[in-house]
Amino acid sequence: MTPAIQLTQVHKHFGALHALKGVDLNIEQGEFFALLGPNGAGKSTLINLLAGLLRPTSGTLSVMGFDVLKDYRRARHALGVVPQELVFDPFFNLREMLRFQAGYFGRGNENDPWVDEVIECLGLTDKAHTNMRRLSGGMKRRALIAQALVHKPPVIVLDEPTAGVDVELRHTLWEFIKRLNREGHTIILTTHYLEEAEELCSRVALMKQGEVIALDSTKNLLASIPGKNLKLKLSAAVPQSLMAMVRHQDALDYMLNLNEITQIEFVLAELRNANVSVLDMQLIEPDLEDVFVDLIGRS
Repeated sequence: MTPAIQLTQVHKHFGALHALKGVDLNIEQGEFFALLGPNGAGKSTLINLLAGLLRPTSGTLSVMGFDVLKDYRRARHALGVVPQELVFDPFFNLREMLRFQAGYFGRGNENDPWVDEVIECLGLTDKAHTNMRRLSGGMKRRALIAQALVHKPPVIVLDEPTAGVDVELRHTLWEFIKRLNREGHTIILTTHYLEEAEELCSRVALMKQGEVIALDSTKNLLASIPGKNLKLKLSAAVPQSLMAMVRHQDALDYMLNLNEITQIEFVLAELRNANVSVLDMQLIEPDLEDVFVDLIGRS
């Protein structure tokens, strides 16, 4: 089967800045794929190259087998992108904006039932005839998602889609996106909410400084972190003998990494010897955030 997304030795320079350094990446049709990394890792540059907003310095990119440069019309038709920025046309109401967007891809009045379905599924029905300028930030975010979906692209890129939005929208959005994925759409997600990626995505690529430093199934990446995490709320700072085990700290809240479960006895003994009381304790399985911190630090 033709990959939904294929990148081969993609480089991108902005003057002296080498933003992408020979990225190779295949995303299969029907995947729910996470593209993760710290700010400046090259994620947005990669997305802009796929969308045709930038040209690669070298290398090739394709969407559903269509070369982004040589066959850009069909490549662009196969892709829907939800950008981070709230970019919209201020002269039309929501429904007019979506109908115009569908028209850019050759979809006329026959597409109206799908426009209405997208509006309803994203909770925008009562805003359909409201001018875009009058929508709240959360409603504008929903409108951008609708705009990316209105031409029924087989590949959907969500670039930080839930940044700064309420819990209700996040729930509504993910239910709709999971439905689209079940129906065969390929979903590519970038997010700083790593719990979203862990819950939704079957495979993850982790980028840093323009390179893919890890690419594997979510299950395998989680399995790469040994032991368990011990979350502690203490009456005072941990003694020096435990500092090597500390993964995260927030005031007197600590997350300790245990190589094996029997280390709990050692931790509690060291705290008693230091006269430090345990106010709360919880044993937690490693999550994608632990993977992220471990791989970014190691690289």
